Amino acid sequence: MFASIILSFFLFFQISPTTAQQSPPRPTPTPSIAEFLNTLTAETKHSIRVGGRQLNYTVTTGFMPLNNGQTGETEAKIFYIAYTLDDGNASVNKSNRPLMFSFNGGPGSASVWLHLGALGPKRVKMLDDGLMPPPPYQLVDNEQTWLTETDLVFIDPVGTGYSRAMKPELASKFFSVNGDIESIGEFIRLYLGRSERWSSPLFLIGESYGTARAAGLSNHLFERGIGLNGILLVSSVLNFQTIRFAEGNDVTYPLIFPSYTATAWYHKRLPANLQSKPLRQVLDEAENWAIKEYAPALVRSDRMSASEKQTLLEKFSSYSGLSRTFIEQNNYRINLDAFNKELLRDQRRTTGRLDSRFTGIDRNAATDNPETDPSMNAIRPPYTATFNDYVRRDLGFRSDLEYYILGGGINAPWNFNVSQGYANTAANLQSAMQKNPFMKIFVASGFYDMATPYFATEYTLAAMNLDSTLRKNISVSYYEAGHMMYIEKNSLRKLKEDASAFIQKSTQK
Repeated sequence: MFASIILSFFLFFQISPTTAQQSPPRPTPTPSIAEFLNTLTAETKHSIRVGGRQLNYTVTTGFMPLNNGQTGETEAKIFYIAYTLDDGNASVNKSNRPLMFSFNGGPGSASVWLHLGALGPKRVKMLDDGLMPPPPYQLVDNEQTWLTETDLVFIDPVGTGYSRAMKPELASKFFSVNGDIESIGEFIRLYLGRSERWSSPLFLIGESYGTARAAGLSNHLFERGIGLNGILLVSSVLNFQTIRFAEGNDVTYPLIFPSYTATAWYHKRLPANLQSKPLRQVLDEAENWAIKEYAPALVRSDRMSASEKQTLLEKFSSYSGLSRTFIEQNNYRINLDAFNKELLRDQRRTTGRLDSRFTGIDRNAATDNPETDPSMNAIRPPYTATFNDYVRRDLGFRSDLEYYILGGGINAPWNFNVSQGYANTAANLQSAMQKNPFMKIFVASGFYDMATPYFATEYTLAAMNLDSTLRKNISVSYYEAGHMMYIEKNSLRKLKEDASAFIQKSTQK
């Protein structure tokens, strides 16, 4: 954009007859990204009333430099927004006030979703069911803000938000599972020192890929002397084999199947005997079938008899809302795109990936895959517009640099640092839990989340081989919503209640 502005100035002064005899004014030099990252910071004071209580708080926006440990060169700067309850509030004591570091996923996503969707004192105003309202979009006071329980630091990893590598050739260093964990870990270490918060109870919250980051950080931080009180995993994926539809990977199909059932139930595509039952009861049946019948059938595959295949088709169709013909044509393995396209094909509608309650309209109803994700379409414009207005108008942070909300800033392939095909940070979390038996884990899953299915999360947790004394440190809560369950009004309230109870439990001595 800067280059095109300079070019337009150049063309104007070349062809304008009124300036041909004069020395044209030189355009103001455009600052480099490095100069921009060196100069901007802001601090503002605010207040909000929550449950009849006034909370006065300070918001700090700025950058944290990440330096090369050997050369001292600044290699990147991470943008963050920190909310700190002011000392004027009763019972505020920084030495025992919890501190929570928050990030979203992607990889390539900024922290805006948890920030303006659930945790912060402002939230994006969506319709009660989470659907997109008509523009212009608005921020409103968030009566469910987590600031009542903990101070909050929202982190944008390198390549997201305003966070940038100082040189293009340094960027790929941060675009990997390990590089990402190391950079966020260094940010946390620096923040604790600069803000004098080493004695605070510490929490991490991640969403989606951010849960894999949080799990990796749990052990990374412990090895550097930073023990956590708790980790909150929202729409979790720690073992990526559980969500990858790849040739030869049959693990995924039984694990996503109950999410297919939930979606079909929501859209009233199940047989009457199932449709009339409560969702949780139907899911219990679908889970039981997926484990005891569907998974073994995939192991047998071509060794199944004709009668076994017929029984499989009947049950599969009954619990999914899909036709037997479609199931058989796909060899009893329905990937997510195929399901989202097929379930409501006769209505010329598709279902969402992030939230399968949402439906979209494709130009061509006969194609194999959805053209777009209606659930992403519902959230991206409201969150983009409101953040860009909020950070300037309310937080006093102004920049022409693009704030990368989702994608755009990761300009190289993400390195998953794997040797056996799939990234898996569950082992990191297991190790951290063994070393720090006081650390608690909270898991939030949406029944209509097709991106990180709740049953896949259950499998991952069950396969961690934890000692029985540590299993009690994990608590799981479910929501009748999708990947970002907090966009739905009732789930937003429930998530806050669950999180408050978890934080209080995790800080008891």
